[in-house]
Amino acid sequence: MTRPDASPLILQVIPDLETGGAERTTVDVAAAVVARGWRALVVSEGGRLVPDLEAAGAEHVVLPVGSKNPVTILANARRLARLARERGVSVIHARSRAPAWSALLAARALGLPFVTTYHGIYKQTNAVKAWYNSVMARGDVVIANSRYTADLIAARHPFARERLKVIHRGSDLAALAPETVSDARRAAMAGQFGVEPGRPVLLQLARLTGWKGQRVVIEAMAELKRRGVPLPLAVLAGDDQGRDSYRQELMQRISAAGLGADVRLVGHCADVPAAMALSRLSVVASTEPEAFGRAAVEAQAAGVPVIVSDLGAVPETVLAPPQVSAPARTGWRVPPGDAGALADAIIEVLSLDPADLSALRTRALGHVQTHFTVEAMCRSTLEAYAGLVERVPAPRS
Repeated sequence: MTRPDASPLILQVIPDLETGGAERTTVDVAAAVVARGWRALVVSEGGRLVPDLEAAGAEHVVLPVGSKNPVTILANARRLARLARERGVSVIHARSRAPAWSALLAARALGLPFVTTYHGIYKQTNAVKAWYNSVMARGDVVIANSRYTADLIAARHPFARERLKVIHRGSDLAALAPETVSDARRAAMAGQFGVEPGRPVLLQLARLTGWKGQRVVIEAMAELKRRGVPLPLAVLAGDDQGRDSYRQELMQRISAAGLGADVRLVGHCADVPAAMALSRLSVVASTEPEAFGRAAVEAQAAGVPVIVSDLGAVPETVLAPPQVSAPARTGWRVPPGDAGALADAIIEVLSLDPADLSALRTRALGHVQTHFTVEAMCRSTLEAYAGLVERVPAPRS
C-alpha cells in the first residue's frame, strides 16, 4: 500500500541480512513500522532475509555498508545522506559499527535523529578500538539489548548513560510453539538432520565460531561416552560464514572422539521451530559473554529444556539456582567451557520425568512471554522513534 509522503520514514542500516539476531530484529522492526502506517527502508549488502523484509512492505537498498575501509565508510556516508534527503528520512538507525559511522555522518549532515542498537559485546583492547566502538554510544537514543549490555555501555562510554534504553530482543513466540509445527515440517527436518526414530536430539543453534562453544559440546559428548551414558544425537546447526578451518577442526575432533554417528554439523537451519520441535534439549555453550542470548529464549518458548553458559546476559534470560530455587528454574546454567558440568546437566535433563518436564516447560514459557516477545520489542522501539520523529521538521509542500 502506498503511504503518504508525509508519513515518517525509518531508515535502518546493517551490514547484511543473512542470518542472526540483529538481522532478524531489523526485519521485525521494519514490519512493525509498516504496520503502524509509517514507511520502512533498510540499507544493507543483501542476504537471505531480504524477501522477508520486502514481504513485510519495507524497501531494501543495496550499498557496501559492511566494509570497514575508511574510504568506503566516507563514501557510504555521502550515499546515505543523499538517499535520506531524497526519500525524506525521519530517523536513521544503525545496528553495527562500520555502517554506524557512515550513518552518524549522514544524520549529522542532515540534522536527523540518530539511533543505535548495541547487539553484541564488542572487544575493546586499546584506545583506537574504544574510539571505533564509541560510535554505537553516540545515538540520540542508544538501545541496549539487555541490562548486562547497558551496564557495559555505561562503564565504557559514560557520556551515553542518559540516552540508554534497554529493549530486550524479542522473539515470535507463537511461531515457536511446537503445536504449530506440522508433521511434514518435522519429517523434513528429521531427514535433514538424519535423526533415528526414538533418539533424543541435543540441539545447538549458533554460527560456527570458536566462542560459541561447539568444542565444549563435542567434549561433553565425549565425556558422556566415557561414562557409558546413552548418547543423544548432537546437532550443531549454524553457518560457518567462511570459517572452513574451524569447521574442519570440529570434524577432526568429532572423528578423534569416535563420535561420527553422534555429532552432526548440519549448516544453516532455515526452520528453527521445526528443529526445536524435534529436540529434547538445547545447549548454548558460549565461552564469552552473550549480549543477550536469543537461542536460549527461543528454546524456552518452544518448550525445550535449555542448558546455558553462566555468563553475560544469561541471568536475564534463564532462571536457575542460586538466583531462584530449584523448583522455580526455567533452565540450567553451567560454568563456561566446563565440559564435565555440561555433561552432568545433559544427564539431568534427559532424566526428567514427564511431570517435572511439563512443569519446567510451563515456567519457561511464562518467563519468556512476560519479558521477550517481538511485540514488546517492537512497541518499545517504535516509542523511541516516535519521540525523535516529533523533532523532525515536516517536509515542505
